[in-house]
Amino acid sequence: MTDVPSFKLFNSLTRQLEPFEPVHPGEARVYSCGPTVYNYPHIGNMRAYVFADILGRTLSFKGYKLTHVINITDVGHLTDDADSGEDKLEKAAAENAQSIWDIAQHYTEAYWDDIKALNIRQPAEWSIATKYISQMVEFAQGIAEKHCYELDSGLYFDVSTVADYGRLARSATDEEGEGRIEKVEGKRHAADFAIWRKTAPGETRQMEWDSPWGKGAPGWHLECSVMSGRLLGFPFDIHTGGIDHREIHHPNEIAQNQAFCCTNGLDEAANSGARIWMHNNFLVERSGKMSKSSGEFLRLQLLIDKGFHPLAYRMMCLQAHYRSELEFSWDGLSAALTRLKRMLMQIETLKARCADAAVPPGEHVGPWTQRDGWSLEQIEGEVSDKLAPVLGKFAAAICDDLGTPIALTAIEDILAIKKVDPGETLRVAAAMDSVLGLDLLKVSRADLRIRPKAAGVSEAEIEDAMIRRQEARAAKDFDASDAIRDQLAAKGVEVMDGDPLGWEWTISG
Repeated sequence: MTDVPSFKLFNSLTRQLEPFEPVHPGEARVYSCGPTVYNYPHIGNMRAYVFADILGRTLSFKGYKLTHVINITDVGHLTDDADSGEDKLEKAAAENAQSIWDIAQHYTEAYWDDIKALNIRQPAEWSIATKYISQMVEFAQGIAEKHCYELDSGLYFDVSTVADYGRLARSATDEEGEGRIEKVEGKRHAADFAIWRKTAPGETRQMEWDSPWGKGAPGWHLECSVMSGRLLGFPFDIHTGGIDHREIHHPNEIAQNQAFCCTNGLDEAANSGARIWMHNNFLVERSGKMSKSSGEFLRLQLLIDKGFHPLAYRMMCLQAHYRSELEFSWDGLSAALTRLKRMLMQIETLKARCADAAVPPGEHVGPWTQRDGWSLEQIEGEVSDKLAPVLGKFAAAICDDLGTPIALTAIEDILAIKKVDPGETLRVAAAMDSVLGLDLLKVSRADLRIRPKAAGVSEAEIEDAMIRRQEARAAKDFDASDAIRDQLAAKGVEVMDGDPLGWEWTISG
């Protein structure tokens, strides 16, 4: 295989591509900002975890021992991301007349269901914010004297006490950040933020704890600093999140990390608590008809209800670079599903050619899936000269700041190469898919065919009609064949004669 360039990632703090150089040789420690579990996750939220999953899979593919932590925010996040307003969990509990703990558990499990459906790997740890309250109080006590001041509403961080505050957001030059922060009486600076929020006199909260500053709850920003530092150690390698976190949440995390670690300015990126900060861009849905307020916002279950397999959305995410906006449309999702079907058709053809191949003792699924994981170093030693250049194309793309659009074309190129041992092709495809996570060696085309919730016909009825239609066509009774096709069309079923995918029918809700 041709030489692969160094593994480079875009650092939002420095605004440039940088070679990945781990803090601890041979290891990669990653922290990803997780959901606030007060509602179902939007598919735009889930893009952040597909991106973080690709990052983690790439680090594993490059041979690093990965420790990935994702937090669950079950307390402390206010409705306007600032220092006033209602706590999102408290508000959801009041609206639903439920315990805040039950609300958090319900939406945490819904989020985990989406993680599983999108074939996102489990992190080393899910860090639950409410399990770290004592550590948060301890952290705040450690920085309070030099960096904080107390108001009636809580303990606030003075951003003037650390060097280069806001550099991540470029707030000093781009006039970003402060516009989203509402004024709180008594704050020294507009950008100062709450470390601990006191429970207001006469107010009752379901989640509150004792602290040196009174009964209350931690600030949202404090949670991530505490959990990332406790579980990964400062400095760790990579911190990820959505681009919306780049303007307020992550600059505030960085300020807390600087205060806690007694570090200086941000010319040295590691002083921020992480060597590299990475952010995925937004999912854009231009119709405006799928907001949370509309009651039918774009959550993963809606896609499933309309007949789309979750992996079609994962494919859609991979087709755009993580730093680019991703525009959602139903036509775009349908195209992504078709692309995935084509890959699976090629995989199934290769599997059929391998059906009689010798399988090692104890192996029951095929010689191309002998390992739980793959690394570039492993697969390089097994690839033939014919496949090596395409593997090189794949590795170069993924090592260039997670270039998944080009990486997808590389796996398609591999599957299309003729006159190569099918077992070798499947091994290389499996290695590539260990990064992309499309589950190509396990999922079948039949798995991708999901009956829409609103469909007025069952799959059994469709299959029965298709059998009768095939019999009519075999008997050259084309009138009967056309009549069955028209009956199916009236029920939203499209019969696809001559479809190169061999996908005999499809159904729309």
